[in-house]
Amino acid sequence: MEEQYIIEVNNVSVIFKMSKERIENIKEYFLKLFHGGIQYDKFTAVDNVSIKIKPGEVFGIIGLNGSGKSTLLKIISGIFKPTLGNVVIHGTIAPLIELGAGFDMDLTAKENIYLNGSVLGYSRKFMDEKFQGIVDFSELADFVDVPLKNYSSGMVARIGFAIATVTQPDILIVDEILSVGDFLFQQKCEARIKELMDKGTTIIIVSHSVEQIERLCDRVAWLDHGHLMDIGKTLDVTTKYRAITS
Repeated sequence: MEEQYIIEVNNVSVIFKMSKERIENIKEYFLKLFHGGIQYDKFTAVDNVSIKIKPGEVFGIIGLNGSGKSTLLKIISGIFKPTLGNVVIHGTIAPLIELGAGFDMDLTAKENIYLNGSVLGYSRKFMDEKFQGIVDFSELADFVDVPLKNYSSGMVARIGFAIATVTQPDILIVDEILSVGDFLFQQKCEARIKELMDKGTTIIIVSHSVEQIERLCDRVAWLDHGHLMDIGKTLDVTTKYRAITS
């Protein structure tokens, strides 16, 4: 019987064009375009990576800065399209990738909760029912009428995490979000993730904390400069990673 996967990343590469020249404005851009074009360098952020993740698995991605971790998450989330290869997803995704993504920083936390809920496809009635639970989890009841532009990054992370986990998505993608905020709230987030794990949600976590990855993940992929260095059981991969990076 063929093994079932909820996420299939098949020979994916992501190549960005980086301008060799500094262009100050749109007029300069068109002048350069008219006089022979603009010179570009190619930058490969993810290079021929294949990963398959089973339903209910907690999967970690590790690597140093610039290794391609966040780019790979954006590919899986559908934010970026791969230059080569393809990604197949079976289920709904709740991505927690960039702090403040999907928020209007001029609006209050309350307004953003409803706005974000709408973007995620939730009805006003559903959000009315879940609103207090979101506020309680974020521990920001005293600040719900304050514009998000006055929030710290940790406070924005609290709101984002509370909204993304208000229902049980098929797939939860978490990019460094647990590293923001105080230690007690990080523990609270981990407890919420473990609840989702117990209910069968597939979870992908990117974290600079190898200890956190070891606490939470079943398997791990190790990226370095866009290349997949290793993939396998968590301790097998993190032991090799520590030996190289420590």
